[in-house]
Amino acid sequence: MAAKALSFVVGDYVVYPKHGVGRVIELQSQEIAGAKLELYVLRFEKERMTLRVPTNKAESVGMRKLSSNVTMNEALATLKGKPKIKRTMWSRRAQEYEAKINSGDLVSIAEVVRDLFRAEDQPEQSYSERQIFEAACSRLARELAAMEQVDEPTAQEKILDILRKAAAIYNK
Repeated sequence: MAAKALSFVVGDYVVYPKHGVGRVIELQSQEIAGAKLELYVLRFEKERMTLRVPTNKAESVGMRKLSSNVTMNEALATLKGKPKIKRTMWSRRAQEYEAKINSGDLVSIAEVVRDLFRAEDQPEQSYSERQIFEAACSRLARELAAMEQVDEPTAQEKILDILRKAAAIYNK
């Protein structure tokens, strides 16, 4: 059974694509509609949310362990790149950004953060741009914080620092 390859234990940090970084707080057995189900109980502190994921569905919904250092370094390197601003309608771009954030892929999330970052000397963002930027930045920061065992604001400051340095290079 392929689902058993993806096993998490209580206390593990995991990434659930639509919600970001959570922690396995317990493994439960429940009987639902006459079938016995094994469930991972995940706690997402930031959203104050608890999620139950059947163990046999964890892989198909994209639940994964925290990224490797290699992937995190690739994501941080992505932040240092030149922002790519597409000239398509905002609604289409917003959908693409949301899809990248919900994919759970760290490098894709870093691309959204990089592309929507605005330095102090740049024009103001629209409300919806700001919302998507903050969602992506928070998602990236939570995974970085869990990996480096720091709090989210510290991780977020590290990300913003990288972005400010890159902006200083590309916005001359």
